[in-house]
Amino acid sequence: MLVTEFGIKNEKVIVLLHGGSLSWWNYTDEINLLKNRFHIIIPALDGHSGSDADHTSIEENAVRIIRYIDEKFEGQVLLIGGLSLGGQILLEILSQRKDICKFAMIESALALPMPITHRLIKPSIRLSYGLIKKKWFSKLQMKSLKIRSDLFENYYRDTCAITSENYIMFMESNSAYRAKPSLSLCRAKTLVFVGGKERPIMKKSAKLIHDLIPNSELITVRDYHHGELSMNHADEYVKYMMTLMK
Repeated sequence: MLVTEFGIKNEKVIVLLHGGSLSWWNYTDEINLLKNRFHIIIPALDGHSGSDADHTSIEENAVRIIRYIDEKFEGQVLLIGGLSLGGQILLEILSQRKDICKFAMIESALALPMPITHRLIKPSIRLSYGLIKKKWFSKLQMKSLKIRSDLFENYYRDTCAITSENYIMFMESNSAYRAKPSLSLCRAKTLVFVGGKERPIMKKSAKLIHDLIPNSELITVRDYHHGELSMNHADEYVKYMMTLMK
């Protein structure tokens, strides 16, 4: 597994799992706020730019991250955070290993399947994949995803590096994933975030996750869209993190 590391090498290890189609720069501002106090690890999710493996499943990606934490940090880190697809992988990590972290932050994670969307992914990606290398199309995608314009070059470079097969695989995984009952065994003190302007199924997912994880708090972040908290409001994200770890 390939990772990007920031901060100082100490026992205060934070693992951040970026969203689908994104990369380590998902957490650019958080890195700057945390790097003087924490050791920050951002794995390249399977099938994404910078990864050494194609995407096969959320479950397998979780296994690879668990294995990395076992090898590098004796099986436990301070905190794991995850956005969207990264949030789903975090759910799976917590399902498979109840005590892998002391704290967790799950943002905009879909925890219920979307069968109609799932069926449409393969034909829609095959029709639209050629547009990904068009800058005008990438700018439209960024706008729809509420990604800041100053991150465009990063977004464009890394989306162009993802193969159509990997797009199909991780988007199908995303739309088919269901949170596991074993989340009820999770020991991490957890914050579950959902944007106030997200789709109803995302709010329903957030409530399900909160209901499954015993020591969790559900936070609806006012008028934010999907993923806006970590992408565009790092000060607020880090404030939540510091409060969680008190």
